Amino acid sequence: MDAIGTRRSVRAYTEQRPGEDVIHTLLEAAVRAPTAMHLEPWGFAIVQDRAMLKRYSDRAKAALGEPPGHPEMLDDPDFNIFYDAGTLVVVCRRSSGPFADADCWLAAENLMLAAAEMGLGTCCIGFAVGVLNTPEAKRELNIPADGAAVAPIILGYPRGSVAQVPRKAPEILAWKKT
Repeated sequence: MDAIGTRRSVRAYTEQRPGEDVIHTLLEAAVRAPTAMHLEPWGFAIVQDRAMLKRYSDRAKAALGEPPGHPEMLDDPDFNIFYDAGTLVVVCRRSSGPFADADCWLAAENLMLAAAEMGLGTCCIGFAVGVLNTPEAKRELNIPADGAAVAPIILGYPRGSVAQVPRKAPEILAWKKT
């Protein structure tokens, strides 16, 4: 409950990047997630190359165009969709299946909770999904042709604290008892 209570979407990071041992620990936590039919469809792509992250950011911003509700920040040439974090962990599905995406999201949540417990910050970057699923990015990240980037998560050491965001009370749609 402590990790759940302290996990935040962090959008400001120090220059320090988590080391390989830290990332391996987080990946071990990720693969402990529940998995439908024990298929474990996930795979992970780690990017700690700032030039590559900037290139993906620029491509994602260009691809997002001008849809309704377009956030102004995407028009800023200096804005990086990865918030200048030095590490991106992409939770990928290696193949398709009825519950593969759900399994990947469960692995992503385990990773984010473990990171919070270790004092690290994370944030899911939905803006990145499209660019990470282009044929070029999939080749660069070794994502199988029938697989996909599911949950792009930036990771790093938070610069400052992030306030807790209030949540609505659970909305119970049904509770049937006998």
